[in-house]
Amino acid sequence: MIKQSDKSDIALRLEQLYARAELFFKRSFPRPLLTYRRSGKHAGTAFLQQNRINLHPTLFAHNREAYFTDVIPHEVSHLLVYRLYGRVKPHGKEWQAMMSEVFECQPNTRHSFDLAPLQLKTVEYRCECGPVALSIRRHNAVVRGKRQYLCRQCRTTLTPLVD
Repeated sequence: MIKQSDKSDIALRLEQLYARAELFFKRSFPRPLLTYRRSGKHAGTAFLQQNRINLHPTLFAHNREAYFTDVIPHEVSHLLVYRLYGRVKPHGKEWQAMMSEVFECQPNTRHSFDLAPLQLKTVEYRCECGPVALSIRRHNAVVRGKRQYLCRQCRTTLTPLVD
């Protein structure tokens, strides 16, 4: 659960970002609805057509400062890019420009937060460079023959560890 004082701080940060974008683009933008729900490993999610941002309360509690410097600008950038350009690549040139030129943030597409507080269930897989933990959802897709996954480093197919 996110404290009311944190919600107020998040709303203030959101307002600062929108004010900055409005100065930059010389136009106004509707403010998004904020929600706070667990969403897997996602620190935040922008729902473009709903003009809504969801923030993961557990990850927020453990990474408060990074939310204000990275996560909130990241999600706001998605909403603003959608308002300005419609459907474009999620982390394409428009989004990257919004992050770097308007908000003066690094346009990072992934967080590196410790996920241990989430207590997610995983299944151990292996690749050429070592063990990899796959989520239960991804493991089930592999078991059903619907998906195969590649290691992000060595690009080899992940295989389940045999007990």
